[in-house]
Amino acid sequence: MKLRLAITLGFLPWLCIAARSKTAGKFEQEHTKFTSSPPLKLDDSLYEQLTATPRDFAVAVLLTALEARFGCQLCRDFQPEWDVLGQSWARGDKKGDSRLLLGTLDFADGKGTFQKLMLQTAPVLLFFPPTTGSNAKPDAQPIRYDFTMGSQSAEQVHDWICRHLPAGPKPKIHRPLNWVRLITITTAVLGVVSFFSVASPYIIPIIQNRNLWAAISLITILLFTSGHMFNHIRKVPYVAGDGKGGISYFAGGFSNQFGLETQIVAAMYGTLSFATIALALKVPRMVDPRKQQVAVFIWGGVIFGMYSFLLSVFRVKNGGYPFHLPPF
Repeated sequence: MKLRLAITLGFLPWLCIAARSKTAGKFEQEHTKFTSSPPLKLDDSLYEQLTATPRDFAVAVLLTALEARFGCQLCRDFQPEWDVLGQSWARGDKKGDSRLLLGTLDFADGKGTFQKLMLQTAPVLLFFPPTTGSNAKPDAQPIRYDFTMGSQSAEQVHDWICRHLPAGPKPKIHRPLNWVRLITITTAVLGVVSFFSVASPYIIPIIQNRNLWAAISLITILLFTSGHMFNHIRKVPYVAGDGKGGISYFAGGFSNQFGLETQIVAAMYGTLSFATIALALKVPRMVDPRKQQVAVFIWGGVIFGMYSFLLSVFRVKNGGYPFHLPPF
């Protein structure tokens, strides 16, 4: 009995060395496949081999269902990001210093694994930490990534995996150049430049027209000083009843306003502005003195009458205002 125990104890170190060399050889073999075609495409058998214990390396496995008959839109949305992560990791870790393998197990190739894990949804990302070596975890159970927030980016999954790996440099994400987007942007820029090169003799005079910018500025000022933004913020009614069977066009008080009231006030301001501009710019250029005198009276009367109407509206808004101007 003692002899048998001594023989067993003597062979135990050699058995441990053999098991360690076996797991190391398994990682080297699969890492070579991983660097040539990342991420690894798994089936039930290869999944069992990579996740079996003892294991001195980590494995991240994406269990997915990519075929259209399964109707997993999240699987198809996340797969390009997972491919980018796998290719970036294989590119930046060619020597296998991180001791990590990334693989994909599709439902069509791993129905037995899905049944064994009792998975009802996809995708599912599992991280298997090493069970032997200096970076071994006491709990060999896989860590599951949460997809409850929808499809994740390669950078988010990369950060999650790095948190479960030992400290040290990790490969960075390298996204392939999007040639379609580059060509589209280049074509659009060249098209815009060509359009402006051809149309500039016609567009520049319009852009440099003072009257155009004066009209735009005046319309903008009238629009906002009349209370246009107030209507959008407060969602005011267009008109309201006056309680006597009629329509009230102006709301009493400074904190109330109707939609039609805004348009009337803007029209009054516009008429006053146009009359003032005509008196200042158009009337002095008239050659005939009689026509000039008539124009002064006409535009002066327009300003007087419109300002009288404006004061009457102001008295509706502020009942305590004592002044008025005939005829309103």
